[in-house]
Amino acid sequence: MTLGVGAEAAVDVETASEGRFTADPQAVYARWDDFLAWARAYRGPATHVVDEALLLAPVPQPAQVFAIGLNYREHAAEAGLALPDRPVVFTKFPASVTGPHGHIERPPGSVDFEAELVAVIGRRADRVAAADAWDHIAGFTAGQDLSERELQFAGSAPQQFNLGKSYRGFAPIGPALVTLDEFADPGDLELGCEVNGRRMQQARTADMIFSIPQLVEYLSAVLPLLPGDLIFTGTPSGIGWARQPRQLLEVGDELVTWIETIGRMRHRFVAAQR
Repeated sequence: MTLGVGAEAAVDVETASEGRFTADPQAVYARWDDFLAWARAYRGPATHVVDEALLLAPVPQPAQVFAIGLNYREHAAEAGLALPDRPVVFTKFPASVTGPHGHIERPPGSVDFEAELVAVIGRRADRVAAADAWDHIAGFTAGQDLSERELQFAGSAPQQFNLGKSYRGFAPIGPALVTLDEFADPGDLELGCEVNGRRMQQARTADMIFSIPQLVEYLSAVLPLLPGDLIFTGTPSGIGWARQPRQLLEVGDELVTWIETIGRMRHRFVAAQR
């Protein structure tokens, strides 16, 4: 794990901490307070050049992955649905998590994009009030809630949301986890995505119906949120499924996803293995 990723260099945490923290980024979240204290006190050199194309997921094995549907007003409108009176929650299975660059298999069906801000839990949150929620967030990363719509909407209610959003590589995150102190306003960030260079989504997280503190309060009232858990916080309008004609992801397409201050992800879709 690196302490920071920049244009010039980064820090190898395992070496710099003399083994106090391992190279496994997932293990850091269980010791988030200890890690923050060490990182803030570290004054050593940044000597490692980072090739962003080789970066893996900053949270490779989350115990739980929550996802929120219909959390932007314009997205609800393009879906033809009423605004929800409480968060709409589903899951993406953890095995679908992948890194910020590379190839993603395109399964048969109708594959769609959904740029999202992803909140990462840093401290266990159990029955946490919204006013205290920021204290439980380690930071943010960018994500894509990739969705195969035909499986997602197959069958009778509640249909197959979880499966349709959990194919291999359908939860890419990255390129880094950015702590909240790096943002001028963690509640108002620009995000969006492009397909083959064409802008498809662009919005600000201030447009969310339910804020991140409200989501933490709602979820943690039901079950504990664990260090390293992910919350995909919803997508803005502009998804391919709602366009006329529909604009779905095909083999060979390049999907670029960005969030201000966090950076960009870049993926190309390839034929699924048989």
